[in-house]
Amino acid sequence: MPTLQSALPPELADNVIRLYRECLRRARFVGHQQHNTALVVDMVRQQFRKHMHETDPEKIQKLKDDAARGLINHILYESEKMTGKKFSGPK
Repeated sequence: MPTLQSALPPELADNVIRLYRECLRRARFVGHQQHNTALVVDMVRQQFRKHMHETDPEKIQKLKDDAARGLINHILYESEKMTGKKFSGPK
């Protein structure tokens, strides 16, 4: 069975791995704050596992974009919470 790194072009595989690690890091942060780290980390792992055998570059890019969007939304949420300023939504 091919691994993620051997099944994809190197630059795409490296990006997915970096994104996965960042998602897990952020999940641990969120889980620690909400006192449910194992649950949040497991949810991230399940999403990546569900699509781990995907080889279509367009679908992989969409999945990566969705994960990155989720990270960005969480970062904005945390920033808004810390500063009290609203960064998103209608102006």
